Amino acid sequence: MSRYVFKMPDLGEGTVQAELVALHIKPGDLVSEDQIMVEVMTEKATVEVPAPVTGRVLAINAKPGDMVAVGSELIVFETDAAGESASQADTGTPAGATQRVAAAGSDAALRQRAANDSVAPSNVARVAQAVASSERVMASPATRRRAREAGIDLRLLKGSGPGGRIVRADLEVTVAGNAGAGVARTAGVAARAAREGVEEIKVIGLRRTIAQRIGAAKREIPHFAYVEEVDVTELEALRRHLNAKRAPETAAYTYLPFIVAALARVLVDFPQCNAHYDSERGVILRHRAVHAGIATQTPDGLLVPVVRHAEGRSLRELADEIRRLTAAARTKKATREELSGSTITVTSLGKLGGIVSTPVINAPEVAIIGVNKVAERPVVRGGAIAIRQMMNLSSSFDHRIVDGFDAAAMIQALKERLEHPATIFIEE
Repeated sequence: MSRYVFKMPDLGEGTVQAELVALHIKPGDLVSEDQIMVEVMTEKATVEVPAPVTGRVLAINAKPGDMVAVGSELIVFETDAAGESASQADTGTPAGATQRVAAAGSDAALRQRAANDSVAPSNVARVAQAVASSERVMASPATRRRAREAGIDLRLLKGSGPGGRIVRADLEVTVAGNAGAGVARTAGVAARAAREGVEEIKVIGLRRTIAQRIGAAKREIPHFAYVEEVDVTELEALRRHLNAKRAPETAAYTYLPFIVAALARVLVDFPQCNAHYDSERGVILRHRAVHAGIATQTPDGLLVPVVRHAEGRSLRELADEIRRLTAAARTKKATREELSGSTITVTSLGKLGGIVSTPVINAPEVAIIGVNKVAERPVVRGGAIAIRQMMNLSSSFDHRIVDGFDAAAMIQALKERLEHPATIFIEE
């Protein structure tokens, strides 16, 4: 046997350290080559780091939340000496220069290893299957953490998400099945049982980045909120008409592409709302292009993928790009470029949108448009009460840059486009 030291790799673009956000192994684990060991986060992205060798984990020199310098010793393995040079085993080599050893051997060898490691005979086949598998399991950090807490190997589950991704529902089915094999409780006793204890969750990774950015935005930006109701009855009729005529292979239209299309046209007259404010230089950067950020809830927190040049896209192109980017964000496939560079953000809680919200500006932008839910409401039209499809726009502006009058005028112009949807597509 030999000792192999894995060092924090250089993740490129001047990175000198990375935050350890998740551990998928622990001391004593048997790890196969290419199995995901840890997730680390830099200023650029979150990266899953695979094992460079097959072996047993002897030590892990960091815990989630720690900042680890590039080149520092992170994980120590005990490996089979065959296939590794002495220098490599004693000192480790940076990622990219490591010659990997062969993966796990035959099924018979795996069974013998499991027996030597005191694995229960009933689990030998499962161990062999898990160790032999070198496929990367697709699951969010939250799902991985829940699986570790429940003692479930995600490699043995079949995912129902996009591309075989394991989603929370897949895991909960397994957890529920395992629980059913234990001591049964009656529903009445379970409902009356008192709950004790406090769960302590360290704020790390993307959640820490979100907390820092939101905190800074609220401290540094004097937010001005403006709420306006919009009658979207005609827009809803148009949306239903277009969806009824769409090709079977295309997805249905939501409200978002209509809102982004209308916003792109309105901002021509309100360039001060499509801007960045560089407070250190004291400079306002007004953008001619509309790069619309779409606030997207993911299992790891809120991300903002960017629809670039919304002003030059058709309604179908906007719908397809919004769908592609939000799906990429939720499955952790969005690139750094796709998650940066927005000039104004649209945020929507969909059916949970409530009546009014107070969105936080996505700095260094100066405006964010909040979309609340659509609901039937009684309104007065021509002196009579009518039932109309109504939606509120709850928006926030940086009051240092955008005056209240301009903010209200911009939302009123957006409202007019949405209430008369033909004007979204007419070039004046």
